[in-house]
Amino acid sequence: MCGGLALMATAFFTPWVVAQTSPSVQPEASSGWTDKPGWPLKQRGVAAAHPLASEAGYRILQAGGSAVDAAIAVQMVLTLVEPQSSGIGGGAFLLHHDGRQLQVFDGRETAPVLAPQDLFMLNGKPLPFNEVVTGGRAVGVPGLLRMLAIAHQQHGRLPWASLFQPAIELADKGFAISPRLHALLKAETGLLKDPQAAAYFFNPNGSPLPVGHVLTNPGLAKVLRLVAKQGADAFYTGPLAQRIVNKVQLHASNPGLLTMGDMQKYRPHIRNAMCFSHAATTPVQAVKICGVGPPSSGLITMGQVFGMLASRPVSDPEMGSVEWLHHYNEAARLAFADRAMYIADPEFVQPPGSGWDSLLQVPYLQQRAAQIGAQRLPKAEAGAPESFKRSYAPMPAQTEHGTSHISIIDGYGHAVSMTTTIESGFGARIMVSPGPRGGFLLNNQLTDFSFIPNDAQGLPIANRLQAGKRPRSSMNPVMVFSDSAADATPARLLINMGSPGGAMIIHFTSQSLWAMLHNGKDAQQALNAPHSGVVNANGPLLLEKNRFNASTIEGLRARGHDVLSPDMPSGMQALQRNPQGWLGAADPRREGWVSGD
Repeated sequence: MCGGLALMATAFFTPWVVAQTSPSVQPEASSGWTDKPGWPLKQRGVAAAHPLASEAGYRILQAGGSAVDAAIAVQMVLTLVEPQSSGIGGGAFLLHHDGRQLQVFDGRETAPVLAPQDLFMLNGKPLPFNEVVTGGRAVGVPGLLRMLAIAHQQHGRLPWASLFQPAIELADKGFAISPRLHALLKAETGLLKDPQAAAYFFNPNGSPLPVGHVLTNPGLAKVLRLVAKQGADAFYTGPLAQRIVNKVQLHASNPGLLTMGDMQKYRPHIRNAMCFSHAATTPVQAVKICGVGPPSSGLITMGQVFGMLASRPVSDPEMGSVEWLHHYNEAARLAFADRAMYIADPEFVQPPGSGWDSLLQVPYLQQRAAQIGAQRLPKAEAGAPESFKRSYAPMPAQTEHGTSHISIIDGYGHAVSMTTTIESGFGARIMVSPGPRGGFLLNNQLTDFSFIPNDAQGLPIANRLQAGKRPRSSMNPVMVFSDSAADATPARLLINMGSPGGAMIIHFTSQSLWAMLHNGKDAQQALNAPHSGVVNANGPLLLEKNRFNASTIEGLRARGHDVLSPDMPSGMQALQRNPQGWLGAADPRREGWVSGD
């Protein structure tokens, strides 16, 4: 753990809800939005994916709650109002800073003990993603609630039950369906195969409920009351756990292997945070960038990209230039090649070299960066830190989806950066409820494992499916500290941020942070800026639709890149220290919001 952090004493100010008190919820889109202006805060705030969730977290802070207390309230509301992205049927990584200590609470889902490594294979070939994502086969053991319970035991200030009240009230009274949720339901077919989900989200004729429809969720309210009263164990044992298991095992077309034993035995992990040092240029200062190590690939991959860019400065450092985009994405290709080769659940695989930090050592990254030239590398391959003898095969590219992010600063100088997910949009499209209407959705997290357990030569893939294993993740909750040169430990918290977006999370967080540290952007400006990235070491270069001019695209193609331009609805959240206190930021591509004082 990173220690030696001085407590930051912060006085209370008169509460005020930030400007724009009547939020206009924005549909998911990647162009044509109005950039958000940022939210000025004096001492505390909540940045989350929906205005109702942010307000719920702020309500907890006003009542004297901690950052962890607020995160629990925010997550329960997101389970209700943003069911496509996260919820109690999924998992999360929570990065917590209490002013002295930095901890990672790992609530990543696990594979059922009965799951074979070829679960997603048929006749020696991987099944199509769309054939496995809907139904019980891809459901992992949900980790979120037990992880939040452990974090609350250590860092909570308010009673556990009180943290569920905002979500219970909203579930009882209802919330207005946003344009984004309606648009996603309109494009959704898998939910219609689950009778409970179909009856909740759709009209009898199969059309999605309209924008503005006030949707209540009595089933979820009943679950939240149960967990509020009895604790997280009520989710993992007894009738509710049995309902989850039954829905998975008895799925009509795609049954899964989850058992009551899997539910009862699930335990979160408390891990050491991973950090790397970096020299910022605006303002000039040393910073320490900290986050989650394996089974997440986010922090290591970001650290490799930053290290390669730092060791090979470009003549045109403007982030939208052909020169910078070429070098960034070549570094990303090399980092993603290492990611595909090495990163997986540390309980099941050995790190390369002397440890995971070997992937972040300056000499190794200088060696990797030396491969970057004026033209695109014909093939980006994994390196071998410290002459490590490779014993794994690289994981083939696979689809990754989903997630939501929450950033919180409380009145005690504590902070939470939590990225949370059910994986694909609407997860496994399975709704669980103790009542006749509503409920919560289960994850499809097992599809984050490699469908292929071994390569053609029989070498195992590090991220292959194994019983009890946590799948590799791209989630990247980040905290940035001023770096103390005296003892190489973090000092003052400067930035708290993260993003949804599957494998693109790594690019969304890396590029936004680079813009803050090197291009003079504040958090909101950085989140408004256009995206680029790769999700496969040897796949195409992705440029956000309608955000780059033709000359930039042609310049990259002239360097050998295959350029595609999809929408990139990132959905980032950030809190950044400034002379007045903090600046809250929410991505304009989604309906994120900041509340605080």
